[in-house]
Amino acid sequence: MTKTERGAHVQPSDQASQPHSHLGANVPPQPTIAIPPAQSNPPARWLLKRLALVAAAAVSTAIGMTVAMMVPLPTGVASSTEGEKSPNSSLWQSGFQYQVGRSVNILVMGIDRVPQAKAGSKELFNGRSDTMLLLRVDPTDDSVKLLSIPRDTQVSIPTVGVTKVNDANVRGGSELAARTVSGLLNGISIDRYVRVDTAAFRELVDLLGGVEVYVPEKMSYVDQTQKLKIDLSPGLQTLNGDQAEQFARFRQDAYGDIGRVQRQQTLLKALLKRLTNPLVLPRLPGLVSAMQKYIDTNLSLEEMIALTSAGRKLSQGNFKMVMLPGRFSNPDEFVASYWIMNPEGRDRVLRQYFDVEAMDAATNQLRTQDLRVAIQNASSKPDAASELRAYLSNQGFSNVYIASDWSDKQKQTQIIAQQGDLSSAEMVQKLLNAGRVAADSTGDLDSDLTIRLGDDWVFPAK
Repeated sequence: MTKTERGAHVQPSDQASQPHSHLGANVPPQPTIAIPPAQSNPPARWLLKRLALVAAAAVSTAIGMTVAMMVPLPTGVASSTEGEKSPNSSLWQSGFQYQVGRSVNILVMGIDRVPQAKAGSKELFNGRSDTMLLLRVDPTDDSVKLLSIPRDTQVSIPTVGVTKVNDANVRGGSELAARTVSGLLNGISIDRYVRVDTAAFRELVDLLGGVEVYVPEKMSYVDQTQKLKIDLSPGLQTLNGDQAEQFARFRQDAYGDIGRVQRQQTLLKALLKRLTNPLVLPRLPGLVSAMQKYIDTNLSLEEMIALTSAGRKLSQGNFKMVMLPGRFSNPDEFVASYWIMNPEGRDRVLRQYFDVEAMDAATNQLRTQDLRVAIQNASSKPDAASELRAYLSNQGFSNVYIASDWSDKQKQTQIIAQQGDLSSAEMVQKLLNAGRVAADSTGDLDSDLTIRLGDDWVFPAK
């Protein structure tokens, strides 16, 4: 199916740095980023370089989801320890003057540990991709979209054959991984890559003083192959680096790798919240020195700074996450267990999140009667889920079911676009006259939309 991408015009800039590496013939060699003339102040450039490295490492989730270019870094970071003024305070206060000239797609991979690799060596990035994300930074609406691609997604890799997408990096590095993901997503352009050693995550969380996460169930077992002991109790709690990795890597539930993707999205939101906390600012110098050794990327210094500058303007409402729609393979389909992509769901995600239109297909937004809607009661009203199911049935929804209650009680209802269908989620929000649309994939796996009921929804009077 032929696709075209709108807004692909490039804003010219003679100042943009040209990195030596690129991702191959199917990938545009250079996203254009408009930047000002080079500064002559060496200390300022030194600071910019180190801050850019933090920006490329500070927002990693679970096992390598590291890109702080998407994070709204606080302005006015003008003071150092003991309240002393930094000599570069004017630089921090005025913000960065680098600009992203057009939307940029960046492949982010968290790389499995390579036991034989020495610390600080390039061999650290030769393993399988434990986490794979496609990140889109769009300056036209100051937004960031993030597509999680499950590591077990079935793909056909050139010269390799049918296998899992996480095999691409170990077979052919970042170039083959980018080509594989581009082919999976209808030839979408991939402008840059970032590879992250998974060891970064634990250290980052500890440097941030932990992250607050709701653990929905008891998680306890020993994974001998990964040399990982998992022991977490349910409930809302602050996890340290080791515990956060346990939360992310837990696999012994009904959803396996897909459950991991959902927990990674949960951790990413927790990290975003933590990184925008003013109390974290004094820890930035530690992040600088700690994170740079974990990153491999073909982003130039100027590009990293420009992306960070774009990220500073974002709010939580401009950050959207989605998982590649699909299903588990059946036991009798293949020898290996795969995540089988749903082509229609993929096309919907590409249209709504990545601005890619189908040339020869009508919109594939699901009809009301076809939507699979899960209801999770997170309110203080025991009968709320049953009431909502009856209400939706009267409104023409014929595929509504009640999922297990969400034990973390909520005041506000969430309409979770589990399969990336934001249009349908917004329609349901208007119908309920309550809640907010959650642009992530943390709801019931079998649903198109998950309504996590809070106390703000009231059954309409007859």
